[in-house]
Amino acid sequence: MKKFLYIISLIFSILNYSQKGIETEPPFNIKTISFSVNNNNVIPFFKIGETFELSFDDLYGDEADYYYTITQYNYDWSSPSDLAKVEYLNGNDNQRIITYENSFNTLQIYSHYKQVFPNRFNQITKSGNYLITIFNDEREIVFSRKFVIYEEQVNVGLLVRRARDFDSLDGKQNIEMSINYGDRILQNPIQNVKVTLFQNGNWKTSISNIKPQYTLGSELIYRYNKETQFWGGNEAYSIDNKIIRGTNNTVAKVTSGENIYNTYLYVNTPRRNQPYTYFPDINGNFAIQNINTNNPQIEADYSWVYFALNTPNMLDKNIYIVGMFNNYNLSEEYKMEFNKNSGFYEKAILLKQGFTNYQYVVTDKNGKVDNQNTIDGNHFQTENNYTAIVYYRGNNDRYDRVIGIANTNSEVIRN
Repeated sequence: MKKFLYIISLIFSILNYSQKGIETEPPFNIKTISFSVNNNNVIPFFKIGETFELSFDDLYGDEADYYYTITQYNYDWSSPSDLAKVEYLNGNDNQRIITYENSFNTLQIYSHYKQVFPNRFNQITKSGNYLITIFNDEREIVFSRKFVIYEEQVNVGLLVRRARDFDSLDGKQNIEMSINYGDRILQNPIQNVKVTLFQNGNWKTSISNIKPQYTLGSELIYRYNKETQFWGGNEAYSIDNKIIRGTNNTVAKVTSGENIYNTYLYVNTPRRNQPYTYFPDINGNFAIQNINTNNPQIEADYSWVYFALNTPNMLDKNIYIVGMFNNYNLSEEYKMEFNKNSGFYEKAILLKQGFTNYQYVVTDKNGKVDNQNTIDGNHFQTENNYTAIVYYRGNNDRYDRVIGIANTNSEVIRN
């Protein structure tokens, strides 16, 4: 009886969890989850009809079967849209991923899976928020990822400015925006148009539920002082191990273990109290590459990458290593530990070789991120990418369309 009640409780918890658009993080054997266009890892915002790919590696390398489903969600990801699946998906999902290859000439074996969209089995026919969920052959969720399909129905203008309030003048960047819908008829746009702002494509720091301050003809104007501010942060750290046995200005030492390489990075020192210094990064992104091969997707190797941060023991805080490589995931796998002998925070993470950006994130014991007192400080000069996604839901519509998108960079920041 207890087993039966447990199963029923588990089913209800899974159903309740799946009703919300919450990303499920993968188990340890699933690595390098990537949305890509032309083999380049990208932030998952795609124009309707555009070809893109989802790929990942399974370190077990046993050619396991994986399946996927696609679900449309409303603007705030609180629940699936009111549309039936046949209304936004031409064809059927719940398909097995049939394109996969095993690694070649690597110490770490793995199976590399990829799924192209649209494909002969299904095509997404409407814009909106989507969640792709990957299952194993026992119908257990392996992981899920958000992505956005957009239309270009309105013109969106973005401008990055310094913050206007004294307390955050030197550490924040403020986004001003205008949406010009021209001759298009929008019902009650003040209420029915919604916007989400992203910094470097990070869902976890995005800003939503922003109402326009006023209208000017067929334009919606957003010129807030605080509601659209992001902490500027600092330029990301980088790992360059495209030559996995070589050292460079990011890799201090490489050793060969019994079955895998060990990559030791230079010790990082907090930059919180240092002046801002520009050095190029890729804004949290990563690129898989083995400079000695033609097919890095299956010929790039994995290595244990050893991180070290020279900062005193923060007894009431946790420090994590994050980036697009791990979906900015704050889990034990990426949590640093203080080594009393070395006096450093340290962590080893298994990463696929290439060029990888990362940063340190500080949280309290309850998991709340402390962006204000970040390890490397906040600077208004920091180079960041910003994206605005514009949603619209008419009075009689049953889903939130994405009718516009805009991108800009803080290199053009204004006072």
